[in-house]
Amino acid sequence: MSIRIGILGYGNLGRGVECAIKHNPDLELAAVFTRRDPATVKILTETAAVYHVDEAEKMKDKIDVLILCGGSATDLPEQTPKYAQWFNVVDSFDTHAKVPEHFANVDKAASESGHVGIISVGWDPGMFSLNRLYANVILTNGKDYTFWGKGVSQGHSDAIRRIDGVKDGKQYTIPVEAALEAVRNGENPDLTTRQKHTRECFVVAEEGADLARIENEIKTMPNYFADYDTTVHFISEEELKRDHSGIPHGGFVIRSGKTGWNDENSHVIEYSLKLDSNPEFTSSVIVAYARAAYRMSQEGQKGCKTVFDVAPAYLSAKDGAELRKHLL
Repeated sequence: MSIRIGILGYGNLGRGVECAIKHNPDLELAAVFTRRDPATVKILTETAAVYHVDEAEKMKDKIDVLILCGGSATDLPEQTPKYAQWFNVVDSFDTHAKVPEHFANVDKAASESGHVGIISVGWDPGMFSLNRLYANVILTNGKDYTFWGKGVSQGHSDAIRRIDGVKDGKQYTIPVEAALEAVRNGENPDLTTRQKHTRECFVVAEEGADLARIENEIKTMPNYFADYDTTVHFISEEELKRDHSGIPHGGFVIRSGKTGWNDENSHVIEYSLKLDSNPEFTSSVIVAYARAAYRMSQEGQKGCKTVFDVAPAYLSAKDGAELRKHLL
């Protein structure tokens, strides 16, 4: 019997989840829930229907896991605890500093309702988090480094678009090659924010806008660009659509450390991702954790979990015997 999945929110992430379900035969899409008029939302799965978000509670017996595809700023802090009352849930909450607070809220709701909620699933937090943990427990005497990119930062791109006089824009996060190489060489450098990444912006300005002011506002924006060497390119709308329509991303988690009685041996652990589509890859991770949420719930587990709490075997459609035979 297939695991019945619901999707809440049908943007880039929601569409990615739908595609990922297609590639997992033990899962089926049961419903998509939207804040828009359902008649205006066209999905790809012929066997599933679109409902208004207000209908979700009524379908709690027809969905095994609800995947929440909203944003971390305002959607998920409210939605994940709310829907954990009625469903096993998975989200991609990625505001690192607020994870403890979000965990506590979801844990309360899921524990009281008897459901499983897995939060902060994706690649960072998510796969990068796991690799940081594995590397830390293996090389206890060492240092962590995380580099992001080259890739589109959707949050930073949105920040550019909010500037007065900006019609559209994309921002790329780019690792500094010299810093990356120093870490890979096991030099254990102390790196500032500016030394690790640069930012490159491609901006479509409105006609007659003050380009110098826009560039200055971008480069001095606190929390986004002020701490980085930032390059701003003004281009046409046609160029932006032609050359910057994708959502690629990726990055590296590296830990370098020493072993031996006198720290005589050096080691470097590196995990890297190169992604054509950030949302589609994130969706593929989420769908595997939806399978885990269902299995853990079937065992009687409840409450909030993170990727640290989920055994790898729960993620796979294969049983233990197959995993041991083919992947061990």
